[in-house]
Amino acid sequence: MIKKLKIWAKSLKRQVFILYLATKDKRTPWVAKVIAVCVVAYAFSPIDLIPDFIPILGYLDDVIIVPLGIMLAIKLIPEPIISDCKVKAGEMMKNGKPKNWFVGSLIILVWIVLVVWLSTVAYKFFK
Repeated sequence: MIKKLKIWAKSLKRQVFILYLATKDKRTPWVAKVIAVCVVAYAFSPIDLIPDFIPILGYLDDVIIVPLGIMLAIKLIPEPIISDCKVKAGEMMKNGKPKNWFVGSLIILVWIVLVVWLSTVAYKFFK
């Protein structure tokens, strides 16, 4: 069971690298590019929307959101582009994933806004 999960995780990682490379390809349709950019930015973000230390929910985004986004983006990208990117992705995976601090910053901003809003609501409620 664990071996299957490791294989699945490695496959997802490879697909994210493929999407990353496809976003840079001029032949990629713009709709596919937008979806792929969102998926890649989230996958490469050093911060998750739902932190992993939150039981069950913390890993839900990694197990549901990222794979669904990958599947959608790959379906929208023509096969010749995917084939070209697969070759490059194998080489790129050896160097490790790039970090996307911009998306990480946006996620931190979402959490700050949420905390401020909840604090305001709680203050008004208990006032």
